[in-house]
Amino acid sequence: MMMGESYSKRRGTGKREISIVSRVLVYTVLIAFTVMTMYPIIWLVLSSFKTTQEFQINRLGLPRYWTLDNYPNAWRIGGFGGLFLNSLFYTGVSTAAIIILSLAASFGFAKLKSRATPFLHGSFVVGILLTLQSIMVPLFLMANATHLYDTRLGVLIPYIGIGLPLGVYLCTEYIKSIPDSVVESARIDGASYLRIFSSIVVPMARPVTTTLAILNVTSIWNEFMLINILVSKNSLKSLPVGILKFSGALSSDYGKQFAALVIGMLPMLIFYLIFRSQITKGVSAGAVKG
Repeated sequence: MMMGESYSKRRGTGKREISIVSRVLVYTVLIAFTVMTMYPIIWLVLSSFKTTQEFQINRLGLPRYWTLDNYPNAWRIGGFGGLFLNSLFYTGVSTAAIIILSLAASFGFAKLKSRATPFLHGSFVVGILLTLQSIMVPLFLMANATHLYDTRLGVLIPYIGIGLPLGVYLCTEYIKSIPDSVVESARIDGASYLRIFSSIVVPMARPVTTTLAILNVTSIWNEFMLINILVSKNSLKSLPVGILKFSGALSSDYGKQFAALVIGMLPMLIFYLIFRSQITKGVSAGAVKG
């Protein structure tokens, strides 16, 4: 008996040692990943408080003389006031339209099936395979042909169209998981499909709606290539295009460059800090259900 108890104790001790070692390894990897992720952001923010001369002398150290002049100067030179409002407009309107249209189309594909459903659904989903680079020239030619070049509508329509394929795919798979009996019961009670959509489907699809909002807010806010070819007026461009100004004649003015980059990054950081709990829940609950 004593030998058995001794063996059990050694075995339990070995398991605890393995568990401790595995935890140490996991935490080491997580800490290393966190440092690699956060260091460039911290370095960028700290460098934005340096003058160009100090940055050239001391690129990695803390600012010796902290200056706030880079931010108002970058805001003024880049014309960020109007560009910031444009980015808010494009991001807000496009994201809202993508969510509403994706949910409406997906409700039809998931619950109102017909012979045309597979073809129509496939025509949406195939858009996921298209890359932005492959459609930039056709979009530019179409915008010119329809007189939508240099208009806000000419920017919104491509943004919404590009976001719909993934939105329809995610929403369709999610709405399929809603029991058909719920829709049938509402129909028996006399509810119209519009009432079912607004009162039942939309509230139940909140997790996938959150996921879509996260994906589209971040992608549209940071989008650069498409809007750069669809508009030429500075009054219609977005914040990422304004930041491009600091890579030309001002490319050697590092203080203003870094301040401009922080200004463009700050809204996304605030968005994450405010909605971090919803983002976590949306990403986990908005996964495609089988």
